[in-house]
Amino acid sequence: MRDASPTTIYLKDHTPFGYIVDSVHLTFDLVPHATRVTSRIAFRPNPDAEDKTFFLHGEELKLIRTAIDGQEVTPELTDKGLTCPVPDAPFTWEAEVEIDPGNNTALEGLYMSNGMYCTQCEAEGFRKITYYPDRPDVMSTFSVRINGPHPVLLSNGNPTGSGDGWAEWTDPWPKPAYLFALVAGELVAHSDRFTTRSGRDVALNLYVRPGDEGKCAFGMEALKKSMTWDEDVYGREYDLDVFNIVAVDDFNMGAMENKGLNIFNSSAVLASPETSTDANFERIEAIIAHEYFHNWTGNRITCRDWFQLCLKEGLTVFRDAQFTSDMRSASVKRIHDVIDLRARQFPEDQGPLSHPVRPESFQEINNFYTATVYEKGAEVIGMLKRLVGDEPYAKALDLYFDRHDGQACTIEDWLQVFEDATTRDLSQFKRWYSQAGTPRVKVEEDWADGTYTLTLSQSTAPTPGQSEKQPQVIPVAVGLLGPNGDEVLGTQMLELTKESQSYTFDGLAAKPVPSILRGFSAPVVIDRDTTPAERAFLLAHDTDPFNRWEAGRALAQDTLLRMITEDAAPNADYLDGLLAVLRDDSLDPAYRALMLGLPTQSELAAALHERGTTPDPMAIWTAVETLRQATAQHMQDLLPRLHGQSLIDAPYRPDAEQSGKRALGSAALALISRLDGGAQAAGEYARADNMTLQLSALSCLLKSGKGETELAAFYDQWQHDRLVIDKWFGLQIALAAPDKTPGLTKTLTEHADFNWKNPNRFRAVMGALAMNHAGFHHESGAGYELLADWLIRLDPVNPQTTARMCTAFQTWKRYDADRQDLIRAQLMRILAQLDLSRDSREMLERIKAA
Repeated sequence: MRDASPTTIYLKDHTPFGYIVDSVHLTFDLVPHATRVTSRIAFRPNPDAEDKTFFLHGEELKLIRTAIDGQEVTPELTDKGLTCPVPDAPFTWEAEVEIDPGNNTALEGLYMSNGMYCTQCEAEGFRKITYYPDRPDVMSTFSVRINGPHPVLLSNGNPTGSGDGWAEWTDPWPKPAYLFALVAGELVAHSDRFTTRSGRDVALNLYVRPGDEGKCAFGMEALKKSMTWDEDVYGREYDLDVFNIVAVDDFNMGAMENKGLNIFNSSAVLASPETSTDANFERIEAIIAHEYFHNWTGNRITCRDWFQLCLKEGLTVFRDAQFTSDMRSASVKRIHDVIDLRARQFPEDQGPLSHPVRPESFQEINNFYTATVYEKGAEVIGMLKRLVGDEPYAKALDLYFDRHDGQACTIEDWLQVFEDATTRDLSQFKRWYSQAGTPRVKVEEDWADGTYTLTLSQSTAPTPGQSEKQPQVIPVAVGLLGPNGDEVLGTQMLELTKESQSYTFDGLAAKPVPSILRGFSAPVVIDRDTTPAERAFLLAHDTDPFNRWEAGRALAQDTLLRMITEDAAPNADYLDGLLAVLRDDSLDPAYRALMLGLPTQSELAAALHERGTTPDPMAIWTAVETLRQATAQHMQDLLPRLHGQSLIDAPYRPDAEQSGKRALGSAALALISRLDGGAQAAGEYARADNMTLQLSALSCLLKSGKGETELAAFYDQWQHDRLVIDKWFGLQIALAAPDKTPGLTKTLTEHADFNWKNPNRFRAVMGALAMNHAGFHHESGAGYELLADWLIRLDPVNPQTTARMCTAFQTWKRYDADRQDLIRAQLMRILAQLDLSRDSREMLERIKAA
């Protein structure tokens, strides 16, 4: 059995490594199944460490020789690494190992993708390359020589030499091993240059496979925008002579911020109007910015240990959200972020996988690259900025960079700079990092003699390992509207620090309507008794864009829940309010398109579960379809005008203006297709000259029960493009009727293009199955069984992707007893596999223990 008794690592047990690494030199002799890696590392005793055990991590390595100061030694080996007696003085360690990148299907360490050598070392992949203290607090400069018959040989830092079949690179900035990178292969470069504000000339290269050169221009422009923005907003300049990005087809993550050599999943960097949607372009822009911003928040300042992962990821997600807000629409970006948070992080926070933003323990660190660490971690940064203010935030960040440059830090270090810069006590705020779960804020109100009183009470339900919760600091942004819709009190930031607090507002002529949690000022759930009429009022009058959208969303959810539980008709106030918003041409088209969205079916299931009602996935699907049909009928006179406004008589641009128009046009076309059976969509498909419009029209046709001819034509047109065919797979499953979803998914897994070992293709199919709520939860259990079959098959090949897909089962206790029995049987079947990876076993044990 693999990892029968996995070790639990605890934050409280952290101790510094016994030795400092002054320099690392690596030589790679690249051979697909017998690559030799020779390391020469300068160590010296760490005076701050008590434990001087010399242990180097190493996994799946064939040791050839080791030496200390030129004298061969024989270390003690285990499957996790080696130990060896060493001098109590500076010494040079040498080791030569052999590895097999050609058979490395886990895509950790050094592996091959379509003949290209590439690396992924975060979190603990470097130990699969050579023996080393593979922990983020061990930082050193690296020099690398690569020997191989490849036209392109890349590593971190600056190039320092090259010749026929070799290249040398030196990274002058100390870094942990997880930031090491190497790429070798037949690649072509899309090149540009950037001059920093201090005058450094930086060579920029985006390396791709031959044939992908036409998909690089947008990524390069996004990189240059990111570099300019980071200088303007955070004062951070780039610090090397070159910045390289490489697009890789086989990659477990979206991208990786390796110093000076970012490695990207090809889906996160390659783009063209013909093959990429507006959403793809926006995602690429954000991911390129995210990885570039890591150069300071992650690379120059890294995390002391993996428990501090949120230190680099939460801060960098927050920074990339700021960037997108500045490049596009701030309100639309905020709404998208909250939709994503509620869809991914809230279920995590409220289920068996709940953990604090900074976990206290883990068995497999790869399982903590979660929405809680990333997205909730970013929300915590946002709250901190709201609490201290913009200028104090900027002052604290300057202090953070000045004080900790070149260091591996902790959350305590991060909060200390804010305390020093603002003199504010953040000891209670720190609970956001240590307490799991989503706080709920109950709202009560009182009105008497011109005085309006809001009483806010907070509570957080028990989570695994944390039965007791302490009050947190919750910034609650509040505005007040008068009965005529005018704003009588602009946004004020209330700080809820106790279990219950009251706030009074005097001198009001009439009882106001409160607009609470403006801008989603904290990642909490608001509990407040309100009426559909009040929500409709806020939908019509709220001056806060987020809360106006939130009012519509809440009204839609209330409507759907009543339709599900009471067999009610669609709410007329919701439909009328929605119609009024969509008629307002002064509003951003992207914002109006968001207004047409509905809560996800999974969100509705969660809401029913919270109210003590067992969700029926089929009843939820039926209610959503009924409301969408009613919406189409209610605004049928407006839809042609909305769609007409989206027509653009200009060359395609993926900017906010054009993207917003296309988003509104696509939303209108989806409703029109419910009325005309897809007739207009068929014409739109034939005329489409970009992927956004083509995919939108194809979606409408499939949803109308049509489109078989167009679906076949789409495949024929794009079968040569792997990223577009990912869309072809996923779209069919996402739009399938519930009773057809498991069978269609099974059929598509038998398609010749279903390369299940490629993470993008596997996620396109199995991710779409899991996201088709009613189809995945079909009463037959066929969806559960099919996913389990493929998780069992994939786990020995790629444990990381398998473990992440296990989260499809995390909400299983919401459902009826029959579905729970069906899911439990599949969980037990997967757990019964004798060679189940540590990654998947930990996830499934936590899910099963719900």
